[in-house]
Amino acid sequence: MSDAQPAFALDDMQGNRAAFPSGKPAVVCFLKEDCPTCNEVMTVLESFYRAYGDDIDILLAGQTVEGNRTLIERHGLTVPLLDDSALKVAWTWDVDIVPTIYLTGGDGAPVERREGFVREEWLTFDAAIAAAAGSEPAPIEWESLPAWRPGCGSLTGDPDVAARLAAEDENSPIRARRIEVAEQDDEFEFMFDQGFTDGLPVIPPTAERVLRMLTGTNRDAQEVVATMPPNMAPATVEKIAINAVMAGCKPEYLPVVIAAVEAACTDEFNIHGVMATTMGASPVMVVNGPIRESLGMNMRLGALGQGTRANVTIGRALRLAVRNIGGARPGGTERSTLGNPMKIAMCFPEFEERSPWEPLHVERGFDAADSVVTLFAMTSGPTLIVDQTSLTGPQMAGSIGQALNAAHHPKAHPNGDCLLVVCPEHVDTLGKGDLIDTKAKLRSRIQEVTAVPMASLVQDEDSGVGIPAERLEAMTPEQRATRVPKFASDANIHIVVAGADAGKFSGAFHGWATGPMGSISVSRKIEEL
Repeated sequence: MSDAQPAFALDDMQGNRAAFPSGKPAVVCFLKEDCPTCNEVMTVLESFYRAYGDDIDILLAGQTVEGNRTLIERHGLTVPLLDDSALKVAWTWDVDIVPTIYLTGGDGAPVERREGFVREEWLTFDAAIAAAAGSEPAPIEWESLPAWRPGCGSLTGDPDVAARLAAEDENSPIRARRIEVAEQDDEFEFMFDQGFTDGLPVIPPTAERVLRMLTGTNRDAQEVVATMPPNMAPATVEKIAINAVMAGCKPEYLPVVIAAVEAACTDEFNIHGVMATTMGASPVMVVNGPIRESLGMNMRLGALGQGTRANVTIGRALRLAVRNIGGARPGGTERSTLGNPMKIAMCFPEFEERSPWEPLHVERGFDAADSVVTLFAMTSGPTLIVDQTSLTGPQMAGSIGQALNAAHHPKAHPNGDCLLVVCPEHVDTLGKGDLIDTKAKLRSRIQEVTAVPMASLVQDEDSGVGIPAERLEAMTPEQRATRVPKFASDANIHIVVAGADAGKFSGAFHGWATGPMGSISVSRKIEEL
């Protein structure tokens, strides 16, 4: 025996409730008023009710309230029309076409099913009803009816309606707490009032929108991607999708956001420390691999700025997830002295095709064909490095190094991480003369030109930043003369290429505390569909 059809209870237009199954055989038909074929069969359905209504439940489920009223008036119906304007019964019965008609046993198991109208098929359907009722077939003038009429699309097939119904289905993957918005409330103002935003408007994460977002990944909606500080809340795929909706992402962006959340919540990256420091650190995301092109990410003109949906919304989605899942909010655990515009969003792809060097993700051990997101904890940037006149590679590299010497403070030697974004025209200059043809050579040149004697870093009347005088006095002359480069090691200088082909302006992000006591950059492979 087939599985029973889903149970339901609906009111007719007079407010009388009908339930399925009731223990009696039943005819269940789904229809709508603006379907010509539904109108064609109304006399047949009325005849079924008059002939079999004492022995069989005749349940006609109309898809609009006004449509039901019109059908009753137009055809003089005595058979009750049930109100399925919420479309939940048609959805759970998987109705695509109206009319769709079923004959079921008393236990709700289907016996016969028809879609549209084919006269010969409905004749056999009538015979099956008569057999179930133990009576003669209904007196219907079948020859007066057309031989065939196609059905119409059910309202459940409307994309917006289908999204709502899928979200409301008991098998929906959505499990997050729902917040009701009063009818007279402005939903955008409501989001501000609830503290869900970063100060800019967000897209209300309706169940329909979240379901659409979840189509961007094969991962289970309730899978816990990470435990998000500071609240140590479970960051499920669903909750990440909710924040991606609010940020304005497309579903295809979701795998990048998920990978970024995974990276951010590692002990190495230390997202709690990044967001809590008074220094104002924030994640900076660099994307590598084929996904850059498939998502339409901008690695060229204005790559670090506004104007590209993928760049901005992916970066914003991570930041909203940290806020709304983890609970990192200004005035709470987030204690940045000045704040930082990167706390809204900072995400860009590397312009791998314009770089003469290994792309970032390959340097970090991934295959060139992998799509990867890398997170850096940065306190400021991008600061502009303006050099329109250097002519050779060593001159250009030295110029970049001198500009980086100001990171945090000129006397802050050795410093932590730096993310250097080299523009294409500067890349071209680095390739002239004595070539700077590897990232290693560029790093070495930066360290060379920024190295200064230890004695020059002492605190003095002009600056309290630097080495305390008493510490310097305890050093030997050789130690005082030791040259100290800007960065603790070459490995602290991270290099990517991005930007327009015209313009000799590179950029640099200055890092937060580097290492186990601060943050270590983390990369994660993006799991695409």
